[in-house]
Amino acid sequence: MAAKPIGLYTATSLVIANMLGTGVFTSLGFQVLGLHSVFSLLLLWIIGGVAAGCGALAYGELGAAMPRSGGEYHYLSRIFHPAIGFMSGWVSATVGFSAPTALAAMALGKYASEVFTSLNPTALAIGVVVLLTIIHASGTRVGSRFQSVFTSLKVLLILFFIAAGLIVGGVSGHHIQVMPDTGALREIFSRDFAISLFFVSYAYSGWNASAYIAGEIDRPQRNLPRSLLTGTLVVTVLYALLNFVFLYTTPMDQLAGKLEVGYIAATNIFGGTGGRMMGLVIALLLVSSVSAMIMAGPRVTQVMGQDLPLLRWFATTNRKGVPAVAIVVQSSISVLLILTSTFERVLTYMGFTLNLFTMMAVTGVIVLRARQPELPRPSRMWGYPYTAIVFLLIGLWILVYGLIYKPVESLAGLATVLTGLIVYGVGRKRK
Repeated sequence: MAAKPIGLYTATSLVIANMLGTGVFTSLGFQVLGLHSVFSLLLLWIIGGVAAGCGALAYGELGAAMPRSGGEYHYLSRIFHPAIGFMSGWVSATVGFSAPTALAAMALGKYASEVFTSLNPTALAIGVVVLLTIIHASGTRVGSRFQSVFTSLKVLLILFFIAAGLIVGGVSGHHIQVMPDTGALREIFSRDFAISLFFVSYAYSGWNASAYIAGEIDRPQRNLPRSLLTGTLVVTVLYALLNFVFLYTTPMDQLAGKLEVGYIAATNIFGGTGGRMMGLVIALLLVSSVSAMIMAGPRVTQVMGQDLPLLRWFATTNRKGVPAVAIVVQSSISVLLILTSTFERVLTYMGFTLNLFTMMAVTGVIVLRARQPELPRPSRMWGYPYTAIVFLLIGLWILVYGLIYKPVESLAGLATVLTGLIVYGVGRKRK
């Protein structure tokens, strides 16, 4: 049997690229509006990493036991009911990947326009989405090579940024206190801390990326769990160090409310010219994030199209086996969001909606073990059931605070889910 086109390195690169991008380079500016303790800010990113790691362990078990592309759509359909799987797939197909693609492209445009002020950030964002759509629609191997190269460059340049920040420092006379005090402890149990977890959960979204293309991964029972866990661990370490460098080099009042926190920190580390160069580098790094989501997302809608006649055209592939129609549709939604949406609202809406289905998938590990104990599991969730419980508690924390403090965005997420149920019902009747 011929090897499938995506190996362990590319699958891991896809996880890293999906995670490492927009969130970490944009969200700290929103977090420092309500939080002022370095300890509580760094704790946010550690909690996010713990949750993502627990989720990766769960998806590793599910993906190795049921190695088909589609992610939550496939898992929830098998474990619970096709309607529940379809609702998760509907969210992925409509906004789950298109919205993060739009956010990454918007951040890319913002960073690039800080360096070249004559550039139109919106036009640049749309242009990048269109170009990467063409690349990924041309073939899986071409897209895989592009993804691997850009992700490797991204990690190396971020390591350089972290090392330079720790060695050179930033604003003269700026000092931070990392150890917790009474103020930090109050912040941890505050509304602002809980809301900030939305930004962090978005930044970590993508830890399950390789699960969406399991059907195209070589030896998925082995490589899928490894790619999920390795990618998540790498990104967690990079996130903690990168946010420490942002806070170590830049006073919080310079970051507050700003989208381009990486550019501001780079200016403090390298000076004006060096900061502009690093701003351009960060913009190029975000190309990898846009690319990763354009690569992974359409595989969900492709599988949905195979299962539901109403969406059969999503399953259409070109002569190289690429779901070109699904790629174009997802990218078109991304372009629409770039033209019409604000960054913060889309981000909060995403955090609530995606948490809902990842929690259901992790719950599925518990249900599947009870219902089918004899099912072959080439990879088993380490620390079960405690790691599953940790993930579910953190996810529940985010959902409850979202409904209380961000009701508009949260209810919009629920409305999207219910719309998916209606479409499923219509599709089943036609079938």
